[in-house]
Amino acid sequence: MSKSITASAHEASEDRDVSRRRFFKVLGGASTVALAAPIMSDEAHAGESKDEARKSRYRETDHVKKFYSTNRY
Repeated sequence: MSKSITASAHEASEDRDVSRRRFFKVLGGASTVALAAPIMSDEAHAGESKDEARKSRYRETDHVKKFYSTNRY
């Protein structure tokens, strides 16, 4: 009787290992997809020309000037 209990405990341990392996395999696949998604999408850059992408976006607006004067930059 102890052999059958030991065998079933061993099988349960193997099932746990398999499910753990499956979990990490799925996790690895999901992280790969999550990292590849931004690389594969060009929608963010579709509306910009090369000249627009190179131009400076910094503008010293009123609220920026106020921030500088408040913080004494």
